Amino acid sequence: MKSDQSSLLLSKSNQKKSFWIRWNTQTSIWNPSPLRKTISYILLGLWTLVCIFPVYWSFITTFKTFSHFSGGPYYIPFVDFEPSLFAWRIILEEGFDSTSQAFLNSIIISFTSSTIAVFLGSMAGYALARITYKPRVGSVLLFVFVTIAVSVIIGVYSVSWQIAIASGLAIFLLLLLSIGRYFTKTLSNHDIAFWIISTRVLPPVTVVLPMYVLFQHMGLLKTHWSMIIAYTTGAVPVAIWLMREFFSKIPVVLEESAIIDGATRYRIWWSILLPIVKPGLAATYVLTIIATWNEYLFALFLSTANTQTMPILVASQLTVQGTQWWTMSVVILIMVLPVVAVAIYLQRFVISGLLSGSVKG
Repeated sequence: MKSDQSSLLLSKSNQKKSFWIRWNTQTSIWNPSPLRKTISYILLGLWTLVCIFPVYWSFITTFKTFSHFSGGPYYIPFVDFEPSLFAWRIILEEGFDSTSQAFLNSIIISFTSSTIAVFLGSMAGYALARITYKPRVGSVLLFVFVTIAVSVIIGVYSVSWQIAIASGLAIFLLLLLSIGRYFTKTLSNHDIAFWIISTRVLPPVTVVLPMYVLFQHMGLLKTHWSMIIAYTTGAVPVAIWLMREFFSKIPVVLEESAIIDGATRYRIWWSILLPIVKPGLAATYVLTIIATWNEYLFALFLSTANTQTMPILVASQLTVQGTQWWTMSVVILIMVLPVVAVAIYLQRFVISGLLSGSVKG
């Protein structure tokens, strides 16, 4: 009798051990144990809820009115509160013209400036990764000095910008040819790249007023082109820095055969390297789209009612009567749709680059 009980207990203990072993056994590196899978899915689910909750909160806020904010918070429509289409009617019916105009302006300005920034950034990034530059410090400082002088002349003395720029270039070339041979200290590619990215450290508020005056004298103020130029100027340094890193990781041997066959630098950049760095190109484009789409300061100073963008429309919901959270949420949901669509479309290029890198490794 005792032996039967002990054997029964032993079999139960073995069953528990075998169950725990199966539950905690990893069959391969691509197939973790059920315990780790469960923990991973729980953590990912919780993090997904944290990330999605602001979107959900903005979505349900679009169906609220002032009374729901005074007695809230309410979380579930038809349970905590009775939803209303009041905010959607204000934005899509009464304010359709201003909303559609701001949306179209954001599409034109953001996508144009991002495309130009990524195009210029990829070219400059390739040049900094493959071509050795040794600009002289004195020549750089001379160019900066002449640029400042030309800007002061245009802004203070109201000289025509075409004449001022042409005269400044002529003076710079004359000085460079006469005293340029005395400049000996040079910069490296790393110094150039660091200087380019360091321009992003400068607060935009310090340059927006000079840009305002410059565009005013050029006749571009309050136009789409003034905002495209301003947005591109802010996005190019980031694009150059990122694309330089992507190009630097590509082995030089991939270009040697093309160089032997007589291919130009432009041909190598366009036909050989750009298809390879397509994942990096997509990631850089997404980052520049996000930065330009959410740009507020330049839009505040350089836009009018005809050229205002979506961030300005969001800010316009802050009225003297208080913050119109319900209409603001509608504008925010409309605003995020293009960026989400671009990110979803370009993620396949990023994923394909990651998978091809893992296969090669």
